[in-house]
Amino acid sequence: MEAKIQKWGNSEGIRIPHNIIKELHLKTNDIVDIKQKGNQIIITKLNPKISLQERIHAYQGENLCKDFVWDDAQGKEIW
Repeated sequence: MEAKIQKWGNSEGIRIPHNIIKELHLKTNDIVDIKQKGNQIIITKLNPKISLQERIHAYQGENLCKDFVWDDAQGKEIW
């Protein structure tokens, strides 16, 4: 599929066709990753934000907290 690079303020821009936006479930203001590989521009949809709890469960690095518990709120904290 061909597209035309056009002036967009002080930058250059390209429009992503609607069928690609729809197929990838992209919306206005979604964040994507843009990389250059040789003479290619690779635009990748980033995964949606995950919760702190999900990040902690997925964490495999140093300093793992072994005694942390996701109890019910005790004060004004919001879970």
